[in-house]
Amino acid sequence: MSVDAAQGLAGVRAVLAHDWLTGMRGGEKVLEAFCRLFPQAPIYTLLHLPGKVSGLIESHAIRPSVLQRMPAVARRYRYYLPLFPLAVERLRLPPADLVLSSSHCAAKGVRAPAGALHVSYVHTPMRYVWDMYDSYFGPGRGGLARYVMPIFRGGLQRWDVRTAAGVDHFIANSAHVARRIQRHYGRESTVIHPPVDTERFAPVEKAEDYYLVVSALVPYKRVDLAVKACTALGRRLKVVGTGPEESRLKSLAGPSVEFLGWQPDGALPALYAKARAFIFPGEEDFGITPVEAMAAGRPVVALGRGGALETVVGPGDAQGRAATGRFFASQEAEALAAALLDLEAELDSFDPAALARHAAGFDTALFLERMAAFLRKALAERPAR
Repeated sequence: MSVDAAQGLAGVRAVLAHDWLTGMRGGEKVLEAFCRLFPQAPIYTLLHLPGKVSGLIESHAIRPSVLQRMPAVARRYRYYLPLFPLAVERLRLPPADLVLSSSHCAAKGVRAPAGALHVSYVHTPMRYVWDMYDSYFGPGRGGLARYVMPIFRGGLQRWDVRTAAGVDHFIANSAHVARRIQRHYGRESTVIHPPVDTERFAPVEKAEDYYLVVSALVPYKRVDLAVKACTALGRRLKVVGTGPEESRLKSLAGPSVEFLGWQPDGALPALYAKARAFIFPGEEDFGITPVEAMAAGRPVVALGRGGALETVVGPGDAQGRAATGRFFASQEAEALAAALLDLEAELDSFDPAALARHAAGFDTALFLERMAAFLRKALAERPAR
């Protein structure tokens, strides 16, 4: 982190809040950046599984909620969703100048101590009861929870809206999410895209002939589209990730599809750089993996909805930018297959160095500078309490 990024924040008493600490995904990368801005700040969270997050996060004092003591919570914490509001509101934060929450579920509902400014970085309004409800609890999803959740959904939505009043400033991770915040909470937000460690990636001289997916294997990621499309076309596909959808996806896959399971961070740069292109078939709030692929010099084939529209540039861009990939319009394997063929016909038109330069606009250093500038201004302008 540059000296300039943290300038003016050294004396700020900050408290960090995050939904849960059970693994390292995009939200935890944001929390890591917050830890760099505030190296002494304690972290308040619903649940902490020691060893599952980075050493930087673990170096902070971590204060979990009462859910930490619930039966089987390590494996079944999402089953406790109806209790999340109670658990979050029972967190007792120390005196502070700033509460900085990182939330895709309930963390933005934390009660800030008297006199503290609450800034909430929202990955999406409570995912499980708003826009992604059907993906988790719709037909064919959710098991027993599918029948239980309708009882709690309305109450959770009302709680989510009510606790928005306790946030002084919202930051959205994309314009896509900013529109959700306006729709559900009736609040304006500032867009600051999440941090991507683009310097970890670099183009290679010659790519290979496989497509790549890096994703949790869960329903809403729609990895099945990539598996079906590449199977139908006979194209090689490497799938990195694990999750409850793994068995079903393997049953759909032909011999050209290879499942690599979980891969360490150190293996990803080469997997990205040697791929023909990266496939991003789900509708995401932002989507870090397409940026990582472009940082490695590879084009992206993405669904033309959600956060991908803010990171991937399609042909005929209104701003005159060079294309960094192709979009497909509908979540159907046939539409994705057509986009793959379209990309293959013009694969030589993509300049790996230009793709990497485009991705550098989302680098972690820029995120830190933008966040620090926002927080300095918000703290300077906060009303007396």
